[in-house]
Amino acid sequence: MLEMISNVLTKIDDLVWGIPLIVLILVVGVFLTIRLRGVQFSKLGLAIKYIMQNDKSGKEGEVSSFGALCTALSATIGTGNIVGVATALVAGGPGALFWMWLAALFGTATKFAECMLAMKYRAVASDGHILGGPFYYIENGMGKNWRWLGKIFAFFGVCVGLMGIGTFTQVNGITSAVNNFFDPSNAWAANLFGREYSWTVVAAGILLTLCVGLVIIGGLKRISRVAEIIVPFMAILYVAASFLVIVCNITKVPAAIVEIVQSAFGFRAAAGGALGAMILAMQKGIARGIFSNEAGLGSAPIAAAAAKTDEPVHQGLVSMMGTFIDTIVICTLTGLTIVITGSWNVGLEGVAVTTRAFQEGLPFPDQIASFILMICLVFFAFTTILGWDYYSERCLEYLTNGNMKAVKVYRWIYILAVFIGPYMTVAAVWTIADIFNGLMAIPNLIALVALSGVTAAEVKKYFANGKE
Repeated sequence: MLEMISNVLTKIDDLVWGIPLIVLILVVGVFLTIRLRGVQFSKLGLAIKYIMQNDKSGKEGEVSSFGALCTALSATIGTGNIVGVATALVAGGPGALFWMWLAALFGTATKFAECMLAMKYRAVASDGHILGGPFYYIENGMGKNWRWLGKIFAFFGVCVGLMGIGTFTQVNGITSAVNNFFDPSNAWAANLFGREYSWTVVAAGILLTLCVGLVIIGGLKRISRVAEIIVPFMAILYVAASFLVIVCNITKVPAAIVEIVQSAFGFRAAAGGALGAMILAMQKGIARGIFSNEAGLGSAPIAAAAAKTDEPVHQGLVSMMGTFIDTIVICTLTGLTIVITGSWNVGLEGVAVTTRAFQEGLPFPDQIASFILMICLVFFAFTTILGWDYYSERCLEYLTNGNMKAVKVYRWIYILAVFIGPYMTVAAVWTIADIFNGLMAIPNLIALVALSGVTAAEVKKYFANGKE
């Protein structure tokens, strides 16, 4: 029965993440890059400057621009950076990393556009909290006749949070990492739900549920405060550890880059299989890249809308750095460590691939290398759970026309999903997450193209006023 369900999910996933959606995501990114005159390249320095300023000048908003970025990063920097990259490389070969890069370079323009539009079309609820995201720029930007498209986005947003990126995949990542470190042989086993689980999985799941519950009950401001502390810390720790792997194996880097490029275009495939290998690498790389940085998905705009700034373009520039940090920096470091150490091709899956890469590449005993990765993964996944609770709450609020009782009930359902997350099968949850990701992206991409004229006009007006 489980095998049949898994096969059905895989077929749906292949259909959703087929060539049409991959082409759509890339084309929208290229289109926005051209229409906005390469804003992600020409204004990169200005975006970094804005992050350092941590602007809080807006009259409306709930968190600083930096806090909004950290909330968005808390949702994007997660298991996708560690487990997702590994999964992509195992399934699609090293070339998947190349397609992640390409999607991210153009996806940065997509992230800029969606977060700028979220600021422009945001609304304020009667109690003062901010309402913003794709559903509002669809309704207020494209017109009331398109409200149905906003509702579709919101529905898939709730599904992604509750059954995709937000809960099961992150919880699986945390409990697997803890189990692999403390009880890899499952010596302390318990029989639950007809299967055998280590007590470390059970204990980690309970502790995680308590921590998540304590934070999300406090709403956006508490989530943002936690994110502003944890996100910079965890990113620096992981970047430092990954960079050390690369430095210790610096002579292997040129060969690894050649292997990534050759694999991306199927040059390393058997005769006649080059096109198929390239398509597989492209599919897995772009799917996991979107899973990781969420450019075009429409999630980050929900956090960006809450920023305390009155300038949509300002927040667009700050928010676009999320894609750069997530994929160009963190996913690249993960991918290089895996390719350098050859961990993608030794029969391992998921977090075990990255764990082996750290063990092989770091000049420490295996236990220390595993512990460093476990800590990084736990923090990454924990903050993603928090960020996606906020996203999916706002989607539900829009879907129910502002019914806050439904939102409060949803918080407890979300906490319950975190609790049962460790006992969901890994393959199935990643497939479900991929499906909802793709479905969520489609309404948002339609809106970004439809409102691209508005985006371009805002950018032109902003810089014509001497904003630098």
